[in-house]
Amino acid sequence: MSSPRFAARGEARPALLHGPGADLSRLDAVLAADGIERRPVRSLAEIAIPESAPAVLLLDDALADATPELADTLRHVPEAVTIVAASPAVERRARGCERVVAVLPKDAEPAAATLRTAFRLSAARMGASRLEAELARTRGELRELTAVGMALMTERDPDRLLEKIVAKARQLTRSDAGSLYLVEQGDDGAARLRFALAHNDTIPGLPFATFTLPLDTTSLAGYAAVTGETLRVDDAYALPAGAPYALNRSFDQRTGYRTKSMLVVPMIDHTGATVGVLQLINRKEIAAARITDEDDAARWVLPYTDRELVLVQALAGQAAVSIENSLLYRQIERIFESFVKAAVTAVDQRDPTTSGHSVRVATLTCDLAEGLERHAPPPYRGIRFTPEQMRELRYAALLHDFGKVGVREEVLVKAKKLPPLLHERVLARFDLIRRTLEAEFHRERADLLERGLRPGAELQAGFRAKLDELERVRAVVMASNEPTILPERVAAALDEAGRLTFRGPDDRPVPYVTEEELRYLHIPKGTLDEEERREIESHVEQTYRFLVQIPWTGDLRNVAEIAYGHHEKLNGCGYPRGVTGRDIPLQTRMMTVADIFDALTASDRPYKRAIPPERALDILTAEAREGLLDAAIVQMLIESGVYRKVLEVDWKEL
Repeated sequence: MSSPRFAARGEARPALLHGPGADLSRLDAVLAADGIERRPVRSLAEIAIPESAPAVLLLDDALADATPELADTLRHVPEAVTIVAASPAVERRARGCERVVAVLPKDAEPAAATLRTAFRLSAARMGASRLEAELARTRGELRELTAVGMALMTERDPDRLLEKIVAKARQLTRSDAGSLYLVEQGDDGAARLRFALAHNDTIPGLPFATFTLPLDTTSLAGYAAVTGETLRVDDAYALPAGAPYALNRSFDQRTGYRTKSMLVVPMIDHTGATVGVLQLINRKEIAAARITDEDDAARWVLPYTDRELVLVQALAGQAAVSIENSLLYRQIERIFESFVKAAVTAVDQRDPTTSGHSVRVATLTCDLAEGLERHAPPPYRGIRFTPEQMRELRYAALLHDFGKVGVREEVLVKAKKLPPLLHERVLARFDLIRRTLEAEFHRERADLLERGLRPGAELQAGFRAKLDELERVRAVVMASNEPTILPERVAAALDEAGRLTFRGPDDRPVPYVTEEELRYLHIPKGTLDEEERREIESHVEQTYRFLVQIPWTGDLRNVAEIAYGHHEKLNGCGYPRGVTGRDIPLQTRMMTVADIFDALTASDRPYKRAIPPERALDILTAEAREGLLDAAIVQMLIESGVYRKVLEVDWKEL
């Protein structure tokens, strides 16, 4: 049987480890024939894991004598090293240790066979160890790919998603640089590649400038995108002759960088469409290496192997789906944003005098939330709102008055106490009363003249007194119709006017002011009676009923609840539920303060005048002192000055 050669020329030689004084004469022939290196060791602690060639330890008396706790020490010899006892006596001394696999025979030929078998066992163990290491690495890579996939699938921000894709691809392949291109539609409708992101460890911090490439095969990225093929390039400066693509060296020439090995992988989604290209540059032997010239490239840069190819192709597939999902999510966000704006516009059009109110309230509410992080009073120190929570708060504030679309327009925009129809009827009646008084005066005057009597001054004075009384009643009614607090003397004058009558067309007495009109005119403050006020207040319930029907995503699930409480007060005197402070979310408390501030300071409305910001802040402070509003939020509003922003912008022009 032919003797096995354990090492080819130029490869590491197998090693026979032995004590310094070991007699190897009977093994001379096999050691020479098989190219086995003799390697003396003074103690078992010197023995290291074989890196590329098998190793056998010949355990002789000298090594055994130098090793206390022999059996236990042998167990710590690397597994790939096969242990053979030099004599039966040594094997007996190592009893209790299963690592000794054989005793070296005295005769040369059996000894050679035993040694060769031991080397085969060492080689088999090394192979098994390498397979285990490869399996462990593959499992690790699969776990890493799974973790990367989960991270990509849960990332909704497109910019952060692209960052993660390039960073993870470079990490998996130990690449010095990486870039990412996205397929997009140009203004002319033609597809093109947009340079979306670049990383470079050798030259960090370079200013990034995006640009576009034609979607054709003249560039490496374009070729991968058009053909769907992965390009693996060992040296980008030595591309195959006849290749349709070429490397643009302008970056290297400008910065001194040396682009060498490249892996250019198309990102193809589940429909087979290419959504972008992932480009990795300069796989490195060690992660800390920097590639600044030809020498660095020659020393540190490695070609991409099948392993990196498979990993990056798997990552690119996940990345393509994630990018597609991210773009779809962004489109849904834009659609929903448009819907919210349309809803706000619908409310503004119902009542043009309050145009911009919802946007101002949303702006001030979000500014308050951001202000809490910078100027938080003691109760709210440490409060932080995530971007998702800020978006949720903004939507709730924008939509907080949407229920007003269900309120009758004549109630929503009512500027006077009398409804428009009753107001016109009162004015027409006063005109009728005046004409009636004039007709009665002229009839009485004509009767006197027909009887040959001259009308006296008393007739004229009586007529003038009735006209004056009519004008006084008209003035009282017009004054009472204004959206101001009704003074007691005016209320008394109204009651007196309600007792006045004139003779109607059928000669029956008709009151100057009807009971229905008096009821409206007796409204003590504002323009709404109790029924109308309840209808206006119902907009909160209608807003909530509308918002809870929307299938919000998880990060927006509290929109309806936040908007629901914007007219509640901490002491329970608000509406519609009359809940107290512990049941009112912090976001709602901020919105309530913003809503009241804007209602007080917004431009004049038909039913009220705007007041100066200082006066509005005084009112908010007073309500906080009375337990209606959150005092800490009001304090922060005043001290931070965030309210000035909504006063400085013409929101109707936005």
